[in-house]
Amino acid sequence: MSKRGRFITLEGGEGVGKSTNVAFVEAWLKQQGVEVILTREPGGTPRAEAIRALLLDPSQTEPLDCDAELLLMFAARAQHLAQKIVPALERGAWVVCDRFTDATFAYQGGGRGIDPARIAQLEQFVQKGLTPDLTLLLDMSPVAARARLEGRLRDQQTQRDRFEQEQDDFFQAVRQAYLSRAAAAPERFALINAEQSLKDVQATLANTLEERIALWR
Repeated sequence: MSKRGRFITLEGGEGVGKSTNVAFVEAWLKQQGVEVILTREPGGTPRAEAIRALLLDPSQTEPLDCDAELLLMFAARAQHLAQKIVPALERGAWVVCDRFTDATFAYQGGGRGIDPARIAQLEQFVQKGLTPDLTLLLDMSPVAARARLEGRLRDQQTQRDRFEQEQDDFFQAVRQAYLSRAAAAPERFALINAEQSLKDVQATLANTLEERIALWR
């Protein structure tokens, strides 16, 4: 039986550079000879991506209840785990995921105000004890992140999704929830200053990965 693969997640609010840096992490690991499965949440499989579309839909014709939002997040996660993440880890591949359950504690817990204990119950039910081996938290002030996000939306000529439409107080609560989780689990989290230049952010990511892989060997 092959050795279980490692599970690495990238976390952070809107505009912190996750898309760019998750691709960097994937490429860096492949250079080390690792089989990498790159995925994202919500989404990652066809059915989970369909749920993602519901969650991000900016239409205001029917507001999405906070509890419904939470349950949809975990429904997508259950499918993602069963069809993609767990099989990949079991065959020895490394999974790099753009967001995972820490995002649920940050967005639905911090941002929406849902009791973290309720989220933890769903976490245990769906994940059955599975947690990331390493979480890279890209952190920056919501003001700086919003400016970066607005620039990206202008460049791509795209509209804001349902979460991107939230106000600064929502994203401040999201950031604080992320920082609280990082402080509570320093052995799993690596806090990355995303306000640095991209070159410096990626140098920090590479150093963090080198150090963690050395511990895993």
